[in-house]
Amino acid sequence: LLAKYLSRRHVEIGDFRHTIVSGAYALTPMLLILVEPDMGNAIIFGTIWLGMMLVSGISKKHLAILGCVGLIVASVFWFDGLKPYQRARIISFVNPASDIHGSGYNAYQAKIAVGSGELFGKGIGYGTQSKLRFLPEYQTDFIFAAFAEEWGFIGVILLLSTYVLLFARLAQIARASATNFDAFFTLGVLILFAAHLVIHVSINLGLMPVTGTTIPFMSSGGSHLVLEFAALGIVTSLARHGRDASRDISANEYLGG
Repeated sequence: LLAKYLSRRHVEIGDFRHTIVSGAYALTPMLLILVEPDMGNAIIFGTIWLGMMLVSGISKKHLAILGCVGLIVASVFWFDGLKPYQRARIISFVNPASDIHGSGYNAYQAKIAVGSGELFGKGIGYGTQSKLRFLPEYQTDFIFAAFAEEWGFIGVILLLSTYVLLFARLAQIARASATNFDAFFTLGVLILFAAHLVIHVSINLGLMPVTGTTIPFMSSGGSHLVLEFAALGIVTSLARHGRDASRDISANEYLGG
């Protein structure tokens, strides 16, 4: 939806009205997800929208306005929107040693798992943190920590390099796209995967509060895997069977018609 909207208003993005309308498109699912509550995926949706706005060329002035609004909303949300356990997770993130047996337990055990992997890891199936259940949700929310424990630093570098290759390929497809829609859709998929990866790894390393976010193509679960492979399938189709129309023929996408 964002790709379709922004593809036809690429050169008009300087009009703040388009920022508001596109933000409304993203805000609707974000609010529904927050009601569940699922803070992690709500952050993912917000990151996708912000990333799409950045690649579309949003002005620095409008970006600064969004930053101020975001700070105000975050302040209000801290006092009235967060549940007690969510607030406790943020407090334990700021002060990790405050409650390592309670709200900070998951993050603490994840850091132990990552650190104990050292250079070459303990070996596949020999991760004590995960196999002995010290590390909770090691197949989903903390699968990166479990992987780092078994594969070590070298394995983590290889894993992240694989993701970098995927992102580079998606960026290449976006640059070669025949139309703005193809480019924006591909970039949206790239931002989706990158947001999941960065947030998941950051949580497992203790760089962000625990929110329960999966990592693409690794975390257990059917629904998100179906979404990820479907997104890649659509991008592959766009790259292989993309329209050969020239940019002159598709001028309405570039001129905002």
